[in-house]
Amino acid sequence: MIAIGCIADDFTGGSDVAAALRRSGLSVAFLFDAPDEETVAPEVDAVVIALKTRTVPVEDAVAQSLAALAWLRAGDVERVYFKYCSTFDSTDEGNIGPVTDALLDALGESTTVICPASPEHGRTTYLGHLFVGDRLLSESPMRHHPLTPMTDPDLVRVLQRQTTGVVGALPLSTITEGSGAVTVALKAHAAAGVRHVVADAVRDTDLLAIAEGATDLRLLTGGAGLAGAAGAVAAAGSRTSTPAGELPAGPGVVLAGSCSAATLAQVAAAAEVMPSYRLDPTLTPDPAEMLASAIEWLTGHLGESPVLVYSSAGPEERELAKAAMGAETSSILERTLGSLARTATHRGARRIVVAGGETSGAVVQALGVRSVLVDHEADRGVPWCLTDEGLALLLKSGNFGTEDLLVRAAGAEA
Repeated sequence: MIAIGCIADDFTGGSDVAAALRRSGLSVAFLFDAPDEETVAPEVDAVVIALKTRTVPVEDAVAQSLAALAWLRAGDVERVYFKYCSTFDSTDEGNIGPVTDALLDALGESTTVICPASPEHGRTTYLGHLFVGDRLLSESPMRHHPLTPMTDPDLVRVLQRQTTGVVGALPLSTITEGSGAVTVALKAHAAAGVRHVVADAVRDTDLLAIAEGATDLRLLTGGAGLAGAAGAVAAAGSRTSTPAGELPAGPGVVLAGSCSAATLAQVAAAAEVMPSYRLDPTLTPDPAEMLASAIEWLTGHLGESPVLVYSSAGPEERELAKAAMGAETSSILERTLGSLARTATHRGARRIVVAGGETSGAVVQALGVRSVLVDHEADRGVPWCLTDEGLALLLKSGNFGTEDLLVRAAGAEA
């Protein structure tokens, strides 16, 4: 029986939540895309299924999420967790609200918790408002996100635009009273017909109180923080230490597509200590020419030392790139990085470090990887994932990691 089955809306989000569950003491398998009916559930405590549904059309996100849920239920999962970004990345159409509604309906449940907060990463919720560090979400760099610009920090208001269900709030004053008060409040919300309960959380202890108080709910939703707390509850004092695996030897490659401030700083640090190549649409606007030039560079530099290939760029550079290559620039760059990952592994690379959720999805799909076991973390929320074929993958969310993460993960000498 699987204690927790998680459905994540992108690949790095899946990696983040898999790390949190492993850290809580559970053994974790990480699957990419919804498994087919013939795929046997692994003998682990928790399974994370990573989809690429954050920005696809609503009907596609719902269909893929329900397919993942059906497979988890066939494997006799005890509790389902829907993982989305700690900055609640979405549009007024979805996909967080519609997917949550669909999962509730499929499970025959009426109420769930909405809790993206991840205090350890500076994502906190107070009075229903989401903060990034000491700034409201709407004042953070997320307001400039190219796909899901977040300009409203009020999660009750944001979610209400995505669902016809009633959205309510679970205030910090109740949560600090403990798990018993949380249970009472959730039952009162359910009795009043509230479907989505947005929970405050500013400390890890708040997340644990929510997880302990919501044990009657079959579906929880949120970021990796609440998932880790739910994992700790599931572990129930039987936590075991899982030794770190040994990373494979061989050339390492860093592929960066995220344009977050954190990744831009990490790319700059990596470019100082390893050979680097930028995918620049203003220089090579033809996709085929861009890929051919990048492959030529990669094959000429791949060896004992790690290398960096990136499309990460600031807002002005992105606008110039889009003007040169067109509306599909982001997708073309992702596919190019995926193709380069395939070229690198064919030429012996055994350690692939990827920065960015969409880029991670493109790389994993290009490599044909369907499942991995989750190993130790290179940084908090950024675990190494090991395949049966001896390949090590590090899938980093754009905003995660210290400035030297890419350098350390690739094995470069600073």
